[in-house]
Amino acid sequence: MIYALITILILLIVLVYQNLNRKIQILEQKISDLSKDKAKIEKQEQTSTETIKSETLLNNGNEVEQKPIPETIEDNSEPEKDWLVPLFDFIKQNILTIIGIFTLVLGIGYFVKYAIDKNWIGETARMGIGFLAGFILIITAHFIRKNYTIFSSIIMGGGIAVLYFTTTIAFREYHLFTQNTAFVITCAITLLSIFFSYRYNSETLIIFSLFGGFLAPLMISTGQSNYIFLFTYLSLLNMGMLITFYLKNWKSVGWIAFIFTAIYLYFWTIEKTDLTSIIFYIVTYIIFYAFALQNYFKTNLLSKLDILMLVLINFSSIVGLVYIFSILKYEPLSIFPLSFALVNIIFAFKEYQNKKFERNYSVFAGIGISLLTLSVALQFKTHLITSVWAIEASLLLYIWKKTNHNIFKIFFYLLFPLVILSQIMTWTEYINNEKHLIIIFNPVFLTSLVVIASCFFNLILLKKESKEKSDAEFFENAFKVLCFGVIYFSILFELIYQLSSQHFIVIITYSFLYSIVFTSLLLILKKRLSISGDLENLLIYGLLFLFIAHITNSQIVHAVITKEIGLSFYWIHMIYLIPLLYLIIKIIPQSEFLKQKAGYLLISITCILSVSFELYRIYIFLNSTTYQNIFHLQEHFSILYLPIIWAVLSCGSIFAGLKKNISELNKIGFGLLGITILKLYLYDVWQMDNVSRIIAFIILGIILLLSSFMFQKFKHMLNNLIDKNENSTNEDM
Repeated sequence: MIYALITILILLIVLVYQNLNRKIQILEQKISDLSKDKAKIEKQEQTSTETIKSETLLNNGNEVEQKPIPETIEDNSEPEKDWLVPLFDFIKQNILTIIGIFTLVLGIGYFVKYAIDKNWIGETARMGIGFLAGFILIITAHFIRKNYTIFSSIIMGGGIAVLYFTTTIAFREYHLFTQNTAFVITCAITLLSIFFSYRYNSETLIIFSLFGGFLAPLMISTGQSNYIFLFTYLSLLNMGMLITFYLKNWKSVGWIAFIFTAIYLYFWTIEKTDLTSIIFYIVTYIIFYAFALQNYFKTNLLSKLDILMLVLINFSSIVGLVYIFSILKYEPLSIFPLSFALVNIIFAFKEYQNKKFERNYSVFAGIGISLLTLSVALQFKTHLITSVWAIEASLLLYIWKKTNHNIFKIFFYLLFPLVILSQIMTWTEYINNEKHLIIIFNPVFLTSLVVIASCFFNLILLKKESKEKSDAEFFENAFKVLCFGVIYFSILFELIYQLSSQHFIVIITYSFLYSIVFTSLLLILKKRLSISGDLENLLIYGLLFLFIAHITNSQIVHAVITKEIGLSFYWIHMIYLIPLLYLIIKIIPQSEFLKQKAGYLLISITCILSVSFELYRIYIFLNSTTYQNIFHLQEHFSILYLPIIWAVLSCGSIFAGLKKNISELNKIGFGLLGITILKLYLYDVWQMDNVSRIIAFIILGIILLLSSFMFQKFKHMLNNLIDKNENSTNEDM
């Protein structure tokens, strides 16, 4: 009795508050209407005054040129609204009511708990009080629904919540009735709330009803996992949702039902993979596909939320169905994506027949082609999640380009990083797979090919976007780096895996050669790939460091001498010279790389190391037959031949710098020459025998004299050229 009095008292207080609030709103509305009427009267008076003035001017004989009134173009297209705005408006306007009903339910709960602790009421009485309180709230909401529509919906939702929780507690805690009885009661509460929602035309109330309907199985669950019974109930609930949606056009109910149903279905699929669940996947697909097409059937248009639902229901159903077939070892896996692709292609064909190649056609055709692509990928045993997400990401980007709805771009931004993470998880199969994977046609690499194709497709779409918007350059470059990285590592890991049985030096050499060729191809195709200056310079830096790492890999000499690999493999190692020469002769002169201070220095270091190391290797191979004398030959080459090589290279650098008037080459040449002289006088000369010392000094002396002669000659030529230019300038003056 005390419980009921407190509840009624709180309701009276709320009602008085709402009544006063409503009167204040009415007064504010009247004041607003009066202000608008006053503004209209003033505008009419101003217009009439201007008309009188113009007529007076005409009567005085003065012609007044009347400018044509611009025609007003009526834009019948409804501006796109943010779907979150109504939700935020609802929360702002009703936050006090929501908090109030929540607080009331908590207060009732605490009161009941206190009464139980004091042994005032028994278990049956507790249940009775709970049901009574729920019905009081519902009846109160019924009587105030005309004047307080939203408020009454929230009050009724609170009452329904009390009924749900009372039933749950009575079943789980007090065991006052069986599970079947509890389920019948929860179904009756759900039907009652749906009836009130439809009767009072309240979307707010049906949201409460749906939450209660989908949570009811959890409330009365005993842990026996009776999924057939559960999903029969959920399917009936979803059918009721669909009927309500077609009658009232409440989209929120469909999305809430989809989220709950997907969670239940996935939980069932993972916990107990069963062929029976396929029936419920197909039923769910039909229901929510029909939900997504409601607006299409009425107006022949697809809204952005309809398109998003089409994408989600197709791909979420594919994930669950293919997973079931994969776990249970059934074939073919492609039957489901092919079936769903056929459904979408039928709608695309309908648009094609009507000659409407616009948004609807693009969406249906895009989903159909994506599912066909996915079916091919799955038939080759690619990894499910990675393939689905990669194709779905590309589809979202494609739909965004066709509809210009940013919601699809946002979902693409969220999904594509997951594609990369999933692809990384796929690569770990190279390590974890116990069976040997065949070359190329294995699940891991085929999955990588799907992701690579997705990356190329996304790059093409974003390339068109960057032409329209200049501010997209940063994102495009970052996305290109990410895509190129995925392509690079996909092929690299496959190469390393297939070479894993070979000698370590073979794996390292082929990995470096592949990296060099891949980066060189990116630079060669820079125009087709729209690689900008900054990204191009970054690739050149990376390529030069790859050259240096490959050149300085000294283990190849040891492997050849010890017969671990053949001498012919050394010539494979030399393949890098082709892209190196092409880089120096063709790519770098056409880029802005040499404008940077480190450009000439890094290229020169690469060339010096290449000549030095390759001549050293050839010298070792020509003179060494055993591993023991390698160190002696290495020291002899370093002391006698290396200074000569560096001296020649320094002269060549100085000569090229003088001829092309490039001061950086002169500095590099003189710097290398200085290092050579220091090395000779501080170390080499003390390690040589007399004959070698004489030969080294003679050759180095000749090279230095020739270098000095060339420097003086070019200096003289430059002075003469400057004098001639000055004389010709004076004569012209």
